[in-house]
Amino acid sequence: MTRPRRHRRPPLRRRLALTASAAVAGVALAVCAGAYAVTVYTLNRQFDLQLTQAATLAIQQHQENGPGVQAGECRFLAAPACAQLVPESATGDPRGSYLLPVTGAVRQVASRDRAPFYSTASVAGHPVRVLTTPARRGLAMQVALRSDGVQRAERQAAGLLAVIGGAGVPVAALLGYWVSRSGLAPVARLTSTAERITATRDAGHRIDLPAGPRGREDEITRLAVSFNTMLDALEESLAAQRRLVADASHELRTPLTALRANAEILLRAEQLTPRQRERATGALSRQLREVTTMINDLIDLARDEEPQQALELVQPTALLEHAVAAARDHWPHIEFVLEAGPPAGSVLAAAVPSRLARLFSNLLDNAAKFSPAGGRVEVTALRSPADGRLEITVRDHGPGIDPADLPHVFDRFYRARTARALPGSGLGLAMARQIAHTHRAELTAHQAPGGGALFRLRLPADAGSAR
Repeated sequence: MTRPRRHRRPPLRRRLALTASAAVAGVALAVCAGAYAVTVYTLNRQFDLQLTQAATLAIQQHQENGPGVQAGECRFLAAPACAQLVPESATGDPRGSYLLPVTGAVRQVASRDRAPFYSTASVAGHPVRVLTTPARRGLAMQVALRSDGVQRAERQAAGLLAVIGGAGVPVAALLGYWVSRSGLAPVARLTSTAERITATRDAGHRIDLPAGPRGREDEITRLAVSFNTMLDALEESLAAQRRLVADASHELRTPLTALRANAEILLRAEQLTPRQRERATGALSRQLREVTTMINDLIDLARDEEPQQALELVQPTALLEHAVAAARDHWPHIEFVLEAGPPAGSVLAAAVPSRLARLFSNLLDNAAKFSPAGGRVEVTALRSPADGRLEITVRDHGPGIDPADLPHVFDRFYRARTARALPGSGLGLAMARQIAHTHRAELTAHQAPGGGALFRLRLPADAGSAR
C-alpha cells in the first residue's frame, strides 16, 4: 500500500515574493485601470461641453427657422456641428428626410416632456455624438459632432496604459523578489545560526544585529534580539550545568576516595585491632552520611520548583521555632536567640513545610558553623509595616563575609578561603536560595554592622495574611 504524497508547501521566501509581486502588480494594474477610466471620463466630458456650446450657438443662429436640417457639414472633422430642428408632432415635419435619426424621445424633448439627453449615431459612415435639447416652443434642436477623434484618443490611452501595466508586472516581480530577499535576510541568518548550533552543539553563536539606536528595531530585529537573548540564557544554563557536573565530581572525589580506603582497610579486618576496626567503621559511616547528604542536596538542587499539590498553609514562625530548637541540640556550644513579634506569629504562608524548614536549618547551620565557641546567633521574625511581608533575619558574630565573596555566597560548591577548612560541601546556601526562589521569597546576604554575617529572608506579601 503506497502512502499518499503530502503536498509540500513552497518556501517562505518564494511565497513572500509571489505575494509581494501579486500585490504590486495588482496595484499597478488598478492604477492603470483607474487612469484609463479618468481619461475616458475627461475626454467625454470635454466633448460633451463642446457639444453643448455648439447647441447653444445653433439655437441662437436658427431662432426663426422652421423644422428641418439647419447645418449638415458634420461629416468632416473640421466642419461645424450638424444641426436640425424637430417638431413635437410628425404632422409638421418637412417632406425632406432628416440628417440625424428622429425618435419618440426627440419629440418628447420638443414637447418639454423629457430632459435633454446625449446619444450616438452615424453620419456618412462616421460616428457622431448627438445632443438633443429644447429650442423654442414645440421644437427640439439636435446637434451632432464627429466622435471618432475621441474614440481614437481612448484607444491610444488604453494601449499606452496597457503597455505601462504590462511593464509593471515584471517590475513587480523584481520588487517582490527584492522584498523577500531583504525582508527575510534576518530570518535566514537566524535559521543558519540555529542549524549551526544544532550541528556543532555550540551555543556561543549569535546573530549579527544591524547597527542603530535601540527602540527603533523592526519585528525581525526584535526576533533576532530575543533569539540572541535565548542563546545567552542557554549558554549560561549549559555552562552552569557543566560547572555543576565538574564541581560535583570534584567534591565527590575526596569522600569517595576516603570511602574506598576505609573499605579496603575493613577488608583486612582480621589484621586490625578492635580499636582500629571501630575507628575505620565510624569513619566509613560518617563518610557515607556525607556522601548521601551531598547526593540528596544535588537532587534537591536539580529540582526547579515545588509541586503544587505539596503546598499548604503553614506558620513560618512555628517552623522557625522548631528549626532553632533543633539547631540548639545540634550546636550545643552556640547560643541561639529567637525574637518573633506578635504579628509575625499569626502570618500564614503557602509553602512546603519540609522545604521551608530545610531553608531555616541551612541558614542556622551556616551561622553556627562560622560562630566561635560560645558565640551567639540572633534570629528575628518581624512583619514589615510597609508592605506586610514577613522578614526573617539570621545574624552571627563570626568573621563575616569578605566583600569579594559576597556576590558568590549562594553559588553551588562555592566556599570562601576562610571556610575551606570547615566541614560542608558548599551546597547549603545554594539550596537555601533555591528554596526561597521556589517559594517566591527573597534571600539576601549582607555584612552585619559590627562584624559577622546577616542573612535576610522576605516572604512575599501575597503569600501571607494575618488573622
